[in-house]
Amino acid sequence: MKNFLLIFNIVLAISIVFLILIQGGGAGLGSAWGGGGEKYQTRRGIEKITIWLASFLIIVFFIVSLINLFVR
Repeated sequence: MKNFLLIFNIVLAISIVFLILIQGGGAGLGSAWGGGGEKYQTRRGIEKITIWLASFLIIVFFIVSLINLFVR
């Protein structure tokens, strides 16, 4: 059981990293420190789905990590 949880956690982590990396299209590093906010654009379509999916996978990752902590 512990091995399955560890492998599942690794798959979740890789998926989260992938989803986060594909979200940053065109933002640039300047927006990380407050720059580049000249225009406001709502997220639609696939962008909205990737944000929702990344958030969901982060919550699942947290729960699986807690379960993994208590399983022997």
